[in-house]
Amino acid sequence: MSVQQPVLYACVCEDIEGGSLCTRNCVTIQEEGIISSEPKAIEATLPTGSEARKAVPLARGVLDYFPAALAEVARLSKAGNDKHNPGQDMHHARSKSGDHADCIMRHLIDRGTIDPEDGIRHATKVAWRALALLQQELEDEGLAPLPRGARL
Repeated sequence: MSVQQPVLYACVCEDIEGGSLCTRNCVTIQEEGIISSEPKAIEATLPTGSEARKAVPLARGVLDYFPAALAEVARLSKAGNDKHNPGQDMHHARSKSGDHADCIMRHLIDRGTIDPEDGIRHATKVAWRALALLQQELEDEGLAPLPRGARL
């Protein structure tokens, strides 16, 4: 029995309801050196079918749990955009910083305090960096497309 390894490849897929097209990495299985010619699309990060959407309760499963924390993260995103991208529309400028794990640890050390440089809680910066790290991992594994708010 051979070991199956996931292989990422660029593809264009139709959504579940046959609507818009997306461009992202999808997963197929490489078995004994042969890559399947039939795309095995992965489920989109935000599914389009009504039953699939119910399995991702963004409001009840995230927003309703952490409204104040998410508002703080949004304020940090705005402050960061104003600082690093002055005069530009809100966006995550990926080229500015990618060392999320190290930054998480640095801010975690100072948790429970407010950064005197900008008046923002270090815990807020931990949360923002943790979300950035998770998003990057999902994208790198082909499980999420580049979000509309990101620029490389």
